[in-house]
Amino acid sequence: MRWDAACLALLLALMSGCSSTSRHAPVSDRAPITKKAGGSIPPAARAKEADWRPSLHIVQKGDTLYGIALEYGFDYKELAEWNSIPAPYVIRVGQQLRLTSSQQEGAVATPLKSVATVVEASPVAESRPQAQSGSQLKTQPKAVKIPYSAKAETAVAAVTPKTETAPPKTPPPVEEKPKVSDAKPVPVVIEDKKSAQSTGSDDDELEWGWPAKGKVISSFNEGANLKGVDIAGKTGQPVFATAPGKVVYSGSGLRGYGKLVIIKHNKTYLSAYAHNSQILVKEGQTVLKGQRIAEMGDSDSDQVKLHFEIRRLGKPVDPLKHLPDANG
Repeated sequence: MRWDAACLALLLALMSGCSSTSRHAPVSDRAPITKKAGGSIPPAARAKEADWRPSLHIVQKGDTLYGIALEYGFDYKELAEWNSIPAPYVIRVGQQLRLTSSQQEGAVATPLKSVATVVEASPVAESRPQAQSGSQLKTQPKAVKIPYSAKAETAVAAVTPKTETAPPKTPPPVEEKPKVSDAKPVPVVIEDKKSAQSTGSDDDELEWGWPAKGKVISSFNEGANLKGVDIAGKTGQPVFATAPGKVVYSGSGLRGYGKLVIIKHNKTYLSAYAHNSQILVKEGQTVLKGQRIAEMGDSDSDQVKLHFEIRRLGKPVDPLKHLPDANG
């Protein structure tokens, strides 16, 4: 009885251990971590502004070739060349001016001249005389021994056929195959230069510098038709090129600007420097950033100052967004 009780107790203990429930690690739901959007978009990721300029300009009263070129961001000499306008560049009201060169109006496909590939005639194997067939072979009679005598010799000579030497056969002439041209015209496509100009490194931002030292007394305001900034200074104070480029205008032919210098930096940007007392550069001259190009003055102005503009594709933009923070 004791043994049965012990076995029963052991069995109950084993069953109690097996019936214990297992525990799992607690599971907690967590919301996905999201990064807050912030910071400015890198310049390289910004979409480039489309070229707004039309293909034609109709001359209005008061227009000059210099002013039209500045309005659309071109060299006035290029504009004159595109429209076959000789110096002194006189234009008339109602005249249509093309704002692109003839090469930029569209792609032109022209075929190249075919280059004939000459195939030499393949050599023909020399013809060889064919062997005569069995039907052409002749069988001679069998020799018979007869006693020699003059009569017998005469009889043999009478029945022996004469052997003739056949003339040699000449091979047939070799026919040359006609020259064959397997080359096909290759089309050549001229790239549309206008579309190429609106892309690429020409639209990259430049490292601008201040054109003169002084206080900004008038800021850019598109609504008030203030196309640039005015910097106060003294007569004869140096005026500097804000970025490297080519001088496309140097003179006083634009009303309201006085003695003016225009520098074209690339196919996108140009800068203008107005109201100078002296101009120190010539048209067509290449200048460097920081190079002295003029002296400040009050030409066509009520006070000594420098009027400075930056234009993108001819359209005025705020120079203070391009110039360094400090002027000095």
